[in-house]
Amino acid sequence: MIKANNPSLKSWIPVPANSDFPIQNIPFGIVKPKGKAPRPATRVGDTVIDLSILSDNGFFDELEIDNYGVFYAPVLNDFIALGKPITNAVRQRLSDLFNTDNQELQTNKEVRKLALLSVDDVEMMMPVEVGDYTDFYSSIEHATNIGTMIRDPENALAPNWKHLPVGYHGRASSIVVSGTNIHRPKGQMKPAAANEPVFGPSRLFDFELEMAFITGKQTDLGESVSTENAEEYIFGLALFNDLSARDIQTWEYAPLGPFLGKNFGSVVSPWIVTIEALERFRVAGPVQKPKVLPYLQYNGKRNFNIQLEVLIQPEGGEETSVCNSNYKYLYWNIDQHLAHQTVNGCNINVGDMYASGTISGPTPDSYGSMMELSWRGTKPIQLNDGSERKFMNDNDTIIMRGHSEKEGVRIGFGEVVTKVLPATE
Repeated sequence: MIKANNPSLKSWIPVPANSDFPIQNIPFGIVKPKGKAPRPATRVGDTVIDLSILSDNGFFDELEIDNYGVFYAPVLNDFIALGKPITNAVRQRLSDLFNTDNQELQTNKEVRKLALLSVDDVEMMMPVEVGDYTDFYSSIEHATNIGTMIRDPENALAPNWKHLPVGYHGRASSIVVSGTNIHRPKGQMKPAAANEPVFGPSRLFDFELEMAFITGKQTDLGESVSTENAEEYIFGLALFNDLSARDIQTWEYAPLGPFLGKNFGSVVSPWIVTIEALERFRVAGPVQKPKVLPYLQYNGKRNFNIQLEVLIQPEGGEETSVCNSNYKYLYWNIDQHLAHQTVNGCNINVGDMYASGTISGPTPDSYGSMMELSWRGTKPIQLNDGSERKFMNDNDTIIMRGHSEKEGVRIGFGEVVTKVLPATE
């Protein structure tokens, strides 16, 4: 067992009931305290801990970190690049410091006053600088639903789908942190009854419930990563809302795939939960038939039991839960993602982001997009205020949440939130 994951640990920092951030989590993110520059932090309960203050006061000296400047960096890339032996040691050191039996920081009122901040008193920033971004298509339920709609049930899955993790390279520059609002995109669309395309704001604005992992180690061009050692290269995971304009996407995607329908904004949660913190929530993935090629084969439990929820909040109204899914449903797992990405020698870098693709489950209430929930607009979803949605309206807020829970320990990701703004003039 990883010592920091011990379910019996208690923190002297208050942790509200059902918090995503008990002492067993210790996620990493970037915060901007009032009047200060962005810097790395962790979180316990509703308390944010400024890691630069702990570093300045010698709390990490025993770890012999070569570059203490990482605790003042505006993104986590340099910290992550220290490598798992160091980042895991930092997580363990933080776990020790916050343990109710440890007096080092608990009784140091001067440092506590500087380092411990209310989550309401900081601005959450983009946690990493994303150099490259890949979006996969890893849910068999989602792929089957979409294929059924646009083709037919007999040919819902493309011939290659069960043989490799289908994916594409997306645009990293438009990945933004939770709390960033996104304008409805404009582009070309071809209505079903029209002979020619038209231009204007997308009418089929959609969310996609996804998760993303962040790489923590680079490779050289020509080098491949195996499923066996893939997790040595994976730092942690975050919630990911991959916004989509279905009408723009449908018209443009042949023959080269997603473009303007997908690159206008994707939103990531601000806290990265380390893969080590999720260790106790591992589960077996779906049986893969036919048997995959050797480079995609793996042993052990490589999926994670993470409960996922999507809510829609109309302007001035209350939230309505519209989707309850689970990360464990993914047909292709993160180790296969990385093995496939690199099998041809593609090099990876620290901070690269890999999204799962929409995470849909086997039942209609677990479908991870409005495209599926409303079945392409034929089955409107009713919200708590009595209004209906086929796709997203202007000024709707999309909220995604995720957590794992076992034996009284809840490890969560917080939430990823964005509001749909009207199209620009």
